[in-house]
Amino acid sequence: MHPDHTEPPAPTSTPPPAPSRGHRRLRNTAVTLALGTAMFAVGAVMLTPDGTTAPRPASHGQSAGAPRGSIEALQARAARLPKDPGGWAALGMAYVQQARSTADPATYNRAEKALRTSLTVQSAENTDAEIGMGALAAARHDFPTALRWARKATTSGPHSSSAYGVLADAYTQLGRYEEADEAVQKMVDLRPDAASLARASYAFELKGDTERARALMRRSLAAAATRADTSFAHNVLATLDLQDADPRAALARTNTGLRAAPGDSALLETRARAHMALGNTAKAIADYRAAIAIAPLPHYLLGLGELEQSLGHREQAEAQYTLLRAQDRIREAAGDPADTDAILFETDHGDPRRAVTMAEQTLRTRPFVAVHDAYAWALHKAGRHKAALVQADKALATGTRSALFHYHRAAIHHALGDDEAARRDLNEALREPEFHPLHADAARDLLQRIDTTP
Repeated sequence: MHPDHTEPPAPTSTPPPAPSRGHRRLRNTAVTLALGTAMFAVGAVMLTPDGTTAPRPASHGQSAGAPRGSIEALQARAARLPKDPGGWAALGMAYVQQARSTADPATYNRAEKALRTSLTVQSAENTDAEIGMGALAAARHDFPTALRWARKATTSGPHSSSAYGVLADAYTQLGRYEEADEAVQKMVDLRPDAASLARASYAFELKGDTERARALMRRSLAAAATRADTSFAHNVLATLDLQDADPRAALARTNTGLRAAPGDSALLETRARAHMALGNTAKAIADYRAAIAIAPLPHYLLGLGELEQSLGHREQAEAQYTLLRAQDRIREAAGDPADTDAILFETDHGDPRRAVTMAEQTLRTRPFVAVHDAYAWALHKAGRHKAALVQADKALATGTRSALFHYHRAAIHHALGDDEAARRDLNEALREPEFHPLHADAARDLLQRIDTTP
């Protein structure tokens, strides 16, 4: 995960089609996670001889039982079979996935229309549409609503791993991590496929156990049956490489992923960060621009803007910041809560007091570690250091190894006069030496000042 953009690990997986030849079904597979309390039994996930977990999962973003195919094909099916709730649910989920990839708010509206049509056709026991509505709410960062739909879906479809995936995502973003772990455990028990293993990986990543996170994500990659599954796994593994200060491995991993999916914006953004860590700023800028051309997501714009700023390219940086301000005006007009990127941007490049207000509004419905961190940074920049430390501690309470979170807390400790605590956090942050285009140098400067102070 991007250090300041921690999100649900993947869209919901779905029950599979019949296994293809060459992929034997798993029988009596036992997967024991006991997330957060015991060791994950890595060998418990049994693989077929070619390294894939069978049966094969359907593509991320499709609803349970949904037919494969393009949005156009799903539109045609819905027009041909207007009383088929599954067809409308599949179309709605396809729109959700498209909106995640393109950052187009209008596509979310189309998703909701299709999903509500499915619920109109079949109002009760419509697990597919309930999963879709939960995924849609999560994509819009309305996690209390996502939780309500996920609970409906797990009630109507108690054997649906997809429903438990939405439930896990909602609990995670609501800061209810033990309940999220239970939902992930149930999801893996029902179906140890690419999506459930990815969520298990993310659960360990949030706890700072990157070794287990990596092992599980490798199994998610082995289980991948679609390009989306494969690209996602490569991207997470590359991000873990960056956290482990191995940008060359991250570069190799993203190159592998991009050979199969050259238009994957997430892989392009992660490769940009790998190039940046290696000092190849021209290549980093090119990859950021390519990612933004595909999907102008806020963390892409912020990453490029801050990289340009670090290089002294004021006009180029301001061009990205102008787009971010425009996006935030649209968000504010819609009444939506701010994402962490918007809060951090306002803190560092706008009015920290406004950022505090934004963070407080977001925290009401999303008490997640990344929001606590953004709130801490806004409070610190607004001069409220004691309150900031409370939030920074909450951001790091799960054990996450985010370098940015540790830098933020280090600056807060320093402002409060606790340089020993600041030194510990700075050393932890700088285990990833180029964790941020602006703050990494600031972290080194602060550590040097602390170490040379009598």
